[in-house]
Amino acid sequence: MIKVVIKDGEPLEKALRKFKRKVEQAVILKEFRKKEFFLKPSVKKKLKARAARARNRKRDKRLSQKLFI
Repeated sequence: MIKVVIKDGEPLEKALRKFKRKVEQAVILKEFRKKEFFLKPSVKKKLKARAARARNRKRDKRLSQKLFI
């Protein structure tokens, strides 16, 4: 459970920002969206492969830029 302690005189907006940051760090929203609806195993596999290709492409691009600088 995520708790945010509000100090005396602290604006509510600042407390909301702290709360949002803690939720992001806890990866709660990402898990919720992931479990929001059912994905067939074949679709999961395709998404995972697509993400891997994107990561590799990004890594290769970074490496090639480092070599040519």
